[in-house]
Amino acid sequence: MSLSNAVEMQFQPGLENAPPLPVIDFASLGKTAPILPATPATLPKADIIVITWADAEWAALQHVFCNGGSTMSYGSRSKGTWPGWQKYAENLPSGAASGWDYWGYYRLVEVSGSPVLLWKSNTHLDFPGASYLEQMIQFLVQDVQPKLILSTGTAGGAKTADHIGTVRASSAGTLFETGKAQSQWPEYANTWTAPVATLDNPNFSKLLFPIPMTAADLQTLCAQFNQNYKTNYTLAQLDPNGLNRGDAIPQIGNQTGGRFSLLTTTTFVVGTTAGAYQDFTAIEMDDAIIGEACKASNVAFGFVRNISDPVQNAELPAKVQGNWGSAVYDAVGFYTSYNSALTVWAMLS
Repeated sequence: MSLSNAVEMQFQPGLENAPPLPVIDFASLGKTAPILPATPATLPKADIIVITWADAEWAALQHVFCNGGSTMSYGSRSKGTWPGWQKYAENLPSGAASGWDYWGYYRLVEVSGSPVLLWKSNTHLDFPGASYLEQMIQFLVQDVQPKLILSTGTAGGAKTADHIGTVRASSAGTLFETGKAQSQWPEYANTWTAPVATLDNPNFSKLLFPIPMTAADLQTLCAQFNQNYKTNYTLAQLDPNGLNRGDAIPQIGNQTGGRFSLLTTTTFVVGTTAGAYQDFTAIEMDDAIIGEACKASNVAFGFVRNISDPVQNAELPAKVQGNWGSAVYDAVGFYTSYNSALTVWAMLS
């Protein structure tokens, strides 16, 4: 490990006096909280699978689907276990990479009468690799027999209009391929369209959580960033046009139906103020592979992503763009993930 990598791994920014996630008033929408049946030790059948990855995303999913009757502290964003979840490490492929020894965790819930399997994946496109992610979807389809697979979690922004905390939902994924023209990148699309009755309820927006990133928070984060990376960037350079300040009411972009695609990358790729990749809904690192595997199995799919790190200043070096995006994600990805998890629940209700 180089010294620079060691410094990056030690940098763990956060917000001071960060509020908890709120109690969720499901009744204001004429709905009830998800039901929590016992989760069996073997994979159960379910109509829907909802997949997420990082700990902050997992915490948000746990809050919305399993414990919305209480608040959840900011410190929970890095929690690595939750009660009621089962670890799944069956049938691991031989020769798997060192440090990868289970597929993920799962929990069964019920939403509006339908069994839903929540899946916290330990299997990514970047590690241990695409073939493992494909195998994971294949055995989930075979054993759980879902009608629909949704992914949810954090993503990079592609449009300068998307402030932090914006949610973008789509049902198509395009796979970035280095060395090929964008027109040659494979796209995996389907016509699944999210139901909008709950999303369109005027009370739904009241349940969303405005991202609590104040001007003072950003200035503090900028100072910490410069100190850690031995740089001297201004906040205006790191936060062009206030993109890292959330909207008063987080925006939900339901672009399902197959005409709009997100971008899945295997290497560092970022949307910038120069307009790079603005034709896509968001940029992330798993979903096109899920789409490919679902299409091969004839299972509907959709992606509900939150903008945890908006587009970056195109004038900054690529490494600085990535480091700043990571810092913002570490600070508020817990909150942005709450809004996308809540959006998934609304689509299933």
